[in-house]
Amino acid sequence: MDLVFILLVFLGIIGFFMFTYFVPVGLWVTAIFSGVRVSIGQLIGMRLRKIPPSVIVNSLITATKAGIALTPSDLETHYLAGGDVPNVIKALISADKANINLTFKQATAIDLAGRNVFEAVQISVNPKVINTPKVAAVAADGIQLIAIARVTVRASLAQLVGGAGEETILARVGEGIVTSIGSAASHKEVLANPDKISKLVLSRGLDAGTAFEILSIDIADVDVGANIGAKLQTDQAAADLRVAEARAEERRAMAVAVEQEMKAKAQEARAKVIEAEAEIPKSIAQAFLNGNLGVMDYYKMQNVQADTEMRNSISGSGKGSSPAPSK
Repeated sequence: MDLVFILLVFLGIIGFFMFTYFVPVGLWVTAIFSGVRVSIGQLIGMRLRKIPPSVIVNSLITATKAGIALTPSDLETHYLAGGDVPNVIKALISADKANINLTFKQATAIDLAGRNVFEAVQISVNPKVINTPKVAAVAADGIQLIAIARVTVRASLAQLVGGAGEETILARVGEGIVTSIGSAASHKEVLANPDKISKLVLSRGLDAGTAFEILSIDIADVDVGANIGAKLQTDQAAADLRVAEARAEERRAMAVAVEQEMKAKAQEARAKVIEAEAEIPKSIAQAFLNGNLGVMDYYKMQNVQADTEMRNSISGSGKGSSPAPSK
């Protein structure tokens, strides 16, 4: 009997905890006294659908106390879709207190889009300041300027879904700064009136298609960088010098080639002369055989050649003709 009694008590305790888990009576009582109409069946259904009843009921209580009319079904649907129910309720309450028109449908759409809807409402009430990285641009006189801007933005709840983020704002502001500085005739003009940059950039409507509304763009700092114009001119001069040297080297190589070619032609002509001179002894021998040349004529020619060689030797003009071969 004692064993049966202990078993019954154990089963009773398990049954009690199972009952209180599936039937959260305490949560139902809290909802009733808070003015939230939710039935026991709805709470049991939440358990069966694996939805924490405390999240739904506490969010309903918070919304009801703030004067926002919602149903358990609305919150359950958003929870099952993967949304952050408490964050949405906080955003709706903040927007209502700040007189910002934000519906439950808009809030859930923003939350499911991956954006923090409560933070968006806070930025809409309290604008956010975004500091741009250093933006380098070159004025028309070739001097580089490095600027830093502070962009004050306010969240646009109507464009949070599908609107571009902070990166797009920073990129557009940087582009505007580069354009503004680049259009300035002198860097001194920019340093004297940096507000011209912010006015020009702000007038371009950079917040179009983004999740923010730009309230102001303020130039926080402008520093003078390098003399880009002089550097470019120096680089261009160096490049021109290298081109001129390359062309001069090309002309020198061509001149050397022509010189070598002329030397080759001179050698070829000299070879032809030597070849022609080699025919002279043959012609003289042939003249002897044919009787067209006598001995005295031959000796006279030898004397003329010797006299010519002596004169060339004295004048230093080089060797004379090759001596005639002996008989």
